[in-house]
Parts: sequence; structure tokens; C-alpha cells
Amino acid sequence: MKSDVVKKGSDKTPHRSLMKACGYTDREIERPLIGIVNSKNEIVPGHTELDKIASAVKAGVLAAGGTPIEFNTIGVCDGIAMGHQGMHYSLVSREIIADSVEIMARAHGFDALVFIPNCDKIVPGMLMAAARLNLPAIFISGGPMLAGRLDNKAISLASTFEAVGLFNSNKIDAAKLKEYEDESCPTCGSCSGMFTANSMNCLTEAIGMSLPGAATVPAVYSKRIRLAKETGYRIMHLLEHNILPKEIMSELAFENALAVDMALGCSTNSILHLPAIAKEADVNISLDKVNQISAKTPNLCKLSPSGDKHIEDLDRAGGIGAVMAELNKKGLLHTHLMTVLGSVQSRIEHAHNKDFSTIRPSEDPHSEQGGLLILKGSLAPNGAVIKKSAVDKSIFEFTGKARVFHSEQDCVAAIIAGKIHKGDVIAIAYEGPKGGPGMREMLSPTSLLAGMGLDKDVALLTDGRFSGATRGLAIGHISPEAASGGPIAYLQEGDLVKIDLHKGTLDILVDAAELAKRKKETTLEEPKIKTGYLARYAKMVQSADTGAVLES
Repeated sequence: MKSDVVKKGSDKTPHRSLMKACGYTDREIERPLIGIVNSKNEIVPGHTELDKIASAVKAGVLAAGGTPIEFNTIGVCDGIAMGHQGMHYSLVSREIIADSVEIMARAHGFDALVFIPNCDKIVPGMLMAAARLNLPAIFISGGPMLAGRLDNKAISLASTFEAVGLFNSNKIDAAKLKEYEDESCPTCGSCSGMFTANSMNCLTEAIGMSLPGAATVPAVYSKRIRLAKETGYRIMHLLEHNILPKEIMSELAFENALAVDMALGCSTNSILHLPAIAKEADVNISLDKVNQISAKTPNLCKLSPSGDKHIEDLDRAGGIGAVMAELNKKGLLHTHLMTVLGSVQSRIEHAHNKDFSTIRPSEDPHSEQGGLLILKGSLAPNGAVIKKSAVDKSIFEFTGKARVFHSEQDCVAAIIAGKIHKGDVIAIAYEGPKGGPGMREMLSPTSLLAGMGLDKDVALLTDGRFSGATRGLAIGHISPEAASGGPIAYLQEGDLVKIDLHKGTLDILVDAAELAKRKKETTLEEPKIKTGYLARYAKMVQSADTGAVLES
């Protein structure tokens, strides 16, 4: 066992003595040491009951003959961090999470790991760590929140952000805004739509690193506790048979995950995280690969913010297994691949679609192409991403005058002040991985526009990123970013910008000579924060089209 390095032999007497100081018995020390990686804290709603999940996992490990040892990672609530300096720290926490798990696992000689994430950057950070360490590993998240209800309609956190726009445009009063505040998040769990946390939990199941149902069973259901116990049992099987993450997270498994991503219409953040996870697994995922899979994969689901369904509806409809079964009807999956529980084929052979209004049949999809689209053109030579499934088809082609801002705050102030009009193309530069630094999400401006009824009349593009709760013509991850001298740095007020989702293009309608002139005359802005971790991050981070990974 790998844990022998900390417990076997006379020279490890001091090590065993320290473990006994923690209360471990000789019998417990002799068993395999299973690290329980819990992201529990008291500020993220998805983490409220992770202590119960951890207890259930530990019960399963103990019953199967292992010794569970729990430790924690950090975790940021993107919703609470949104719209202020805190959002600079969300994406960057992904690398700290991966690094901290590596440190704890290597320093203490764990034999295997059970990961308990919930919420945005924790899931990918832990997947990166699992691939990097390549110890037997399995995931069980805290599960999704139930949708709220207001005026006999299902609502979610995205509804509250849009309600701010309604309030600022005098479409609702303060009392109604308070109702949104009180009713949109009725239970613990990751926010109830197909936002980033649930997107990544779904892709964790699709790639084969969690048990069936782990992505979609609501946080408050007892079934999740049972799944956690089964996860604890299962890690001992993975350890016994030395089944490793890199065997599961193969190149073909990432193709399966991308196909599910396109069918679900996941958050655009998945296009940051999957390449970063793949890099740790020694797999390359290019933006061209994303488009290739999107082009042949039907979009089967329109979950909030793209539609009025939520993760609980997806669970009732059959969950990820049912989505994969629909995709397999078109031969879009590699079914021979292994997962933490059997093959992909064994997972889907008994799965079936129980609700065609939530999961459309593959022969009658919402669209023949996937929910995400990579755009390229003179404004984004290395690529940009949009959640195509959340865009009204009437604006798939859009040309407008640029309204240029160099921070999210300036943009939000202009929207609230009524300075944005129909036909405008809002461009927010210097919010990329390096320029932000930290590549902030832009849910506040997109939600304000939606709440004010401008989401079909105004485009928003940025070298930053968007929340999974964003809908409308919102294009993020523009690469190269402004801080690296990308064309968005030279965009000026009034320039014409052309967006074509049919062709997958994003262009600035300014001739090359003028752009070259601007490049010579423009001094690039430095990162907004120049001290602490973010200063170090800005020096090391690569472009969004790489997954915003750090230089080796």
C-alpha cells in the first residue's frame, strides 16, 4: 500500500505515534488510508450538508475495510463573490484547490481518495487533482438545490439577478424584489439550473468518475446519503483492483463528456475546465475538437437559464444516464469505456428517457447542434465561446456599434444609468485571466440586460467569462485577451462588430491598416491587482483558449 511510507516499519514509529495522537488504533492504521477530500464550509449553500455526505462516505469506507481520514479544501461561492472584487478570486481558486489536494495526499501517503465537491471551481479543481495524483479516486458531490417557486413558477438564483434588472427599470417594486430574494434558493445544494456547478457535476458523471445519479439527485433527498455510502464502498473496490483516474479519464472519455455537455447545454465555463482537467490527464482538448463534437451532437435539454426546467426535472427524467442513452441512439458515445462502476454501456443499457419535455428524444432535438459554440474571427483569432442554446434564434446574426468598457463595474453603471440602447454591442476588455486578473464572471450585466428586456437587442462580449446562469447574446473567453495584446484591446467606441452564430464568426469591421495603427499607438493596461496571490497568478496564467492553466 502507498500508505506504508507513513506507517510501516520500525523507522515509522514516530509517524504511528502521531496518528495515535489523533485517536487511530493499530487496526485502523494497518488498513488502507482513504483520504476524504471535503470542500465543506459555512458560506457556500451547496456545502451546508457536506458534513452529512462525508459521514456517509466514511461509513461506507469503514464497512468495506478502509480507514477514512477527512481533510478540507477551500471553496468560493460564485454568487456571493459576484459583482465585486471577490470575483477576481473565483477561477483562481481552482488551481489552489488542485494544489492543496496534491499537497495533502502526497504528504500523508493516502492510498485512495474520495472527493466531495459542490459548486463552481471546486469540481474541476478536484478533478485536476485526481488526474494529477492518479490514485484510485471517486466523486460524490453535495447535489443540486431544488428550484424555488414564485407566482406559481419555478425560479432559481438566476431569477434574482434578473429581478434586479426588473427593479432598476421600474418593472417590479421593492416588495416583489424581496420575494425573489426569499424564494429563489429554498434548500441547500448547488444552484438549481444548469449553471457551472451542476454542469461540472454532470460532466463528472459523464466522464465516469462518479456513480450513476450522483450529478442530479437533489441535495435534500435521502437517496444522496445512500449514494454517498455506496461511494465509500466503491472506493475500496477501485483500490483493490488498482483502477486509476487516468484509465477512466481517457481522450475518448473526454469526448463522451463533451457530447453530454452539448446535449445538456452546459455552462460556457465547462470549456475552461475540461481542457484544464484534460491537461492533468495527459490529454489535449482543443477548441476545434469542441466545435467538431458540437456540430454532430443534438441539443436535447433546455434547462435554466435556457429554459424553465431545472436539475430536479432532469433527475426525474432519468438523469445523465437517460441523456447518454439518447446520444447512444445516434452512435455518439464510446460505450466500451470503463467508469468507476462498470462500462459506459452497462450504465445506459437500463437507462431510459422518462420525460421527453425535459430530455428531448435524439430524433427530435431542440437543435441538431450542441448547446455551446466556439466562435473565431478577427476579434477572436484564438477563439471565444457562447451558450448558443440560450440565444434566441432571431439574433443568431447581429451587427452593432461597440460600446467599450475596461471593467465590469463601468459597464454595469452605464446599464443602470440607461446609457445602453438597442443594437449596441457591449465590449468589456481587460477582464481576462491575466488582465482581470482572474477572469471575472459577468452575470450582473447580462442579468440586468435580461431584466430590462434588452437581452434580445444587445450583445455583450468580453475576454472575461460568463456565469452558467447567463442567457442571451453573451460571448466570453475572447482570446487572445486584451492584456496579451488581443484585438479586443484595440476596439474603439462606435466600431462595428459582426456576430454570426450560423457561421461561427466574430469580427470587428475595421480594416487591417487601421487596427495596425491602433496597435502601435495603444499602451496595454497592466493587471488591476498587483499584490498577493493574484499578482503571482497574472504572471503565470495562460490564455482562456488553453483552459486558463498555469505555466508549468
